[in-house]
Amino acid sequence: MKRRQFIKTSIAIGATSLVGSGGIFLLVDDANKDELNIVSALKKLDVLSDNELVNTGPWELYKIFTHCAQSVEYSMSKFPEHKSSLFKSTIGKLAFSVFSSKGKMTHGLSEPIPGSPSIDSSLDTTAALNNLKKSLIDFKNYKGKLAPHFAYGELTKSEYEIAHVMHFYNHLQEVKSKPVS
Repeated sequence: MKRRQFIKTSIAIGATSLVGSGGIFLLVDDANKDELNIVSALKKLDVLSDNELVNTGPWELYKIFTHCAQSVEYSMSKFPEHKSSLFKSTIGKLAFSVFSSKGKMTHGLSEPIPGSPSIDSSLDTTAALNNLKKSLIDFKNYKGKLAPHFAYGELTKSEYEIAHVMHFYNHLQEVKSKPVS
């Protein structure tokens, strides 16, 4: 009886994953995959540094940049909380596959990394932006073992680079800039 229930549950999860990934696939437009690298992200950050920035979403700019830096830093140390192993090996792996094939991700832009500490509201936007730059450079130079992603599971360094840059670019949807006059 337990085996039959396990098989039914496995089939249901598989079907849900396929339907869900199809929905994700349709929601995410293709992006320029040539820009999914740390060098391109750092160039974007340099441009942002020279402009007046405005957030269009619920998070302040320092919070966006700090959140993105946290994700990069956790990949080199450890994410505070993880989705279940089943989630990471099915839905998480599938979501990353869809996102990376499209070159673009979409996620809740005001959702903190599970288990991460609250972001200090006294942080300066420039300091947070510079910290994100530093974390990306640190990641680029990192030679150690990478921590499993809290949702995607084990990723190679090149997969993590793509994940970090897609994550940052997704958050840039809520950052508008104009040249400083």
